[in-house]
Amino acid sequence: MAPDDASAEFHEFFERHHTELARLAYLLTGDPDAAEDLTADALVELWHRWDRVRAADHPVAYARGVVANRARSRVRSAVRERRRLSLFRLQRSERIDDPDVAAVVDVRTALARLSFGKRACVVLRHALDLSERETALTLGVSVGTVKSQTSKGMAELRRLLGPRATGELVGRGK
Repeated sequence: MAPDDASAEFHEFFERHHTELARLAYLLTGDPDAAEDLTADALVELWHRWDRVRAADHPVAYARGVVANRARSRVRSAVRERRRLSLFRLQRSERIDDPDVAAVVDVRTALARLSFGKRACVVLRHALDLSERETALTLGVSVGTVKSQTSKGMAELRRLLGPRATGELVGRGK
């Protein structure tokens, strides 16, 4: 493929999938600025690997996987940084063992409390409406893992938000 053809093909891919990839990054990180940076970095990576991406059986799943992996790395880095900072805190932070979750937690906060794997499965399945197979392809895991992580993630969200709110999130409650 000529360089101009590859460039045009990537441009079309970018135009078609940028918004979805940015939304995925935002839902996985919960931070609009981080999501914007993450999406840009992922698209640069995809461009550098464009021959491999376009040859993949599912280029969009490949792209989602790059975004998910970058989000996972960002979340892990943030956790490590928080742990390092907590070593230097002189004050004891107050922790509420049993907060009134229904009164104070919105969906983003509840999602942030899920492990990355559960959050990624719930977001891909319910926010992006991907099938179990598409989610598995995106995350590089088995369909069984997707089913398990989605189920556990939704159970945690029900616990955090209440069953009615969770049902409304996935279009089942009214």
